[in-house]
Formats: sequence, C-alpha cells, structure tokens
Amino acid sequence: MARKIGSRYTANQILGRGSAGTVWLGEGPEGPVAVKLLREDLASDQELVGRFVQERTALLGLEHPNIVSVRDLVVDGNDLALVMDLVRGTDLRTRLDRDKRMAPEAAVAIVADIADGLAAAHAAGVVHRDVKPENVLLDMQGPLGPGGSHRALLTDFGVAKLIDTPRRTRATKIIGTPDYLAPEIVEGLPPRAAVDIYALATVLYELLAGFTPFGGGHPGAVLRRHVTETVAPLPGIPDELWQLLVQCLAKAPASRLRASELGARLRELLPLLVGMAPLDVDEPGVDDDEEEPYEAPSEQPASSAPVRRGAVPLVPGAKPADSNRDTHTSMRVPAPDELAGGARGTARVPRAAGAPRPGSARNRAATRRRRVVVSVAAVVLVAAAGVGTWAATSGDDAGTPQDTKNSAPPSP
Repeated sequence: MARKIGSRYTANQILGRGSAGTVWLGEGPEGPVAVKLLREDLASDQELVGRFVQERTALLGLEHPNIVSVRDLVVDGNDLALVMDLVRGTDLRTRLDRDKRMAPEAAVAIVADIADGLAAAHAAGVVHRDVKPENVLLDMQGPLGPGGSHRALLTDFGVAKLIDTPRRTRATKIIGTPDYLAPEIVEGLPPRAAVDIYALATVLYELLAGFTPFGGGHPGAVLRRHVTETVAPLPGIPDELWQLLVQCLAKAPASRLRASELGARLRELLPLLVGMAPLDVDEPGVDDDEEEPYEAPSEQPASSAPVRRGAVPLVPGAKPADSNRDTHTSMRVPAPDELAGGARGTARVPRAAGAPRPGSARNRAATRRRRVVVSVAAVVLVAAAGVGTWAATSGDDAGTPQDTKNSAPPSP
C-alpha cells in the first residue's frame, strides 16, 4: 500500500515500527530511501514541528561513513518524516538476539565505527542521546572488517531531541532508554556529548557480555544502579580494554573520553583481540526486591495490548523484532534520597543461578532465615541435652535400691 510523502517521495513498504514512528522502504528522485514517518500525535504538535524545521540544517549536514545520512525532512499536512539513506543489512539488536554476544575483535571494531560517527556529530554540535543496538545498522554489502565485522552506521540522529520537547517532558521527566542512560541524565542534568560515550560504552559491554552492566528488572532499579553502583568486571578480556570501558562508564562526564579518542584507542587495541573467542559469562539474575516506583508517561494510552518497541530496521527484508529494551521511556527523575537508598557496590555481579545478589533484600531475608534455623536448632540441642542429663540422673537414682537389694549382706 504505497503512500506519498510530500511531493518527492513514495513510501512503498513498512520495514519496521518504533516508539517514534514507522520506517518505510521508499522511493525518491535519486532512488531507494528509508522514510521514518513520525507518529501522528507528534506531527500535530506545532511546537515539535517548529523544532523539526530548526534541526533541519544540522541533521542534513551530518555526513560521515558511519552515520546514516538524513537526505530530507518533510513537513506536509499531518506527515512529519525523515528521509534517510537505505542501508542494506540489519541492525545490531537483531545480531545480538541471534548470537547473544560477539567475539571481542568484532565488537570493538563495530564500536570504533560508531565512535568515529559520534566524533563527527559532536564536532557539528549534535548529540545523539539514544545510542543503543537498535540504532546501529550493519552494512552487509560492503567489505568485512576486523574479526569479520560489517561496517557499522549510527541512525536516528535527532529523534530523541525532537520528542523531548518542553511540553512533553517537564523538568522532572527524563527521556531515553533505561539501560543506556548516563547518570547525569538520571540526575536531571542536560545531555551533553558525554552521554553518548557512556551509552556507547554500555553497548560495547553488552556486545562482549551479552547483557548490559546496569540493566535488568524494573526501570527504576536500572536508573538507581546507573547512579549508585560500579560496573562489574568482565573476566577474560585484556586489562587495557577493561580500563577503557571503566573510564567511559565513569559517573563523572568529564572523566570519560571524547568520541575521537575512544575510536582511536579502540583501534589500537584490535591487534590484542585477534582470534579471541566470545566470552563465556553468565548473565546475573534480577532480584525481585529491586523495584523502584516510576511514573508512566501520561501520553501513552492505557491498553492491555502488547506494545511494539525497540528495533527499527532501515533495511529491506529485515524482520521487525520486539526489543527487550524500553525505548524513549518517559520516567520521573528519582529523588536524591531514592538514589542514595540503593544498594551500593558492584552492579549485577554474575553469580550462580537462583542465588541472591549480596546485599539485596533477598540475601538479607535468606540470612535471617538461616539465623532462625540455627537458633531453633540450638534450642533443640540444648533441650535435648537437658533431657539426656535428666534421664541419666534419674537412671542412677532409680538403680540404687535394686543394686543394694541384690548385693550380699554386710559382714558383721
């Protein structure tokens, strides 16, 4: 079912759906394109439309081999659309869903590509604000890179910023994907270039481990971990790579590397990673008690129907897939006392299946149960010892007359 997008483009086939809109395979004057058609409620917001037009120059000026270029921005009646280059491949989330984790060499090569793209965007004054596997596309048509990796491109520039208008999100709200949110965003500070570095380091950790360093469980618990907990070590990777990850996941934005530095450092580490197999680590469990209240976005209609979220493949033939990562979730910023109340220490340390995380409520409850059992056992032992002593004493007293009766009479 083809539809016209403005006067220059025709959308022919839906490729995927995301939180902000629908991606179509389209046709323009210069050939095939990907058209991201934003939701109707966004298109009807005049403030957002004005913001959309203001961002036009910045977005159209982003040209880099590791960025999916925006060719045009269309405002036509109820249609608000970004027209982008068509990438023939798949998105990184789909790759992760299939493989769970990647060999370090390929993972580092992909993240180095995205760091290079971010460096160009940051130099142009553009912050992505929603770096995650769903927004990384892998070009399957080009030559293979280190570790058999495909060239990676970052897409959806400007979408998070467009959605994050003052009317839609008050100062007490945050916009983003919980697993990849930098601590300063959780604390209500404005997003700078460093938030993209933090998110990209989170993506690298996920590519290596198969899970994000602070994710899992209720969104409120995820936000708390970003602020209060340190990243759990990944066994089996070179120390140089681990130190790089730790630096880019620092709580203080100023401590993180710039995108250009990160890309260069990652490429320097590639020779150390040649031939390394994917890591063999277990994803830590999520404690039932790690529940933090959060305020659901008021603009989302209440419905029992499942909501499609996550991967938005801008490629022909790619199967739209639901993601387990909430995207563009609007949440209340936790108060300082709520953040301070979280369990401090190392986040989500891998452990045996079913075992509670040290310091958690489940762990404390298990400890209390063990203490009760030990106390009861001690009481039972004391009682048993008392009964044994009484029985022994009673036996001696009862046996004395019988022994006297059966003995020979005393000599005169």
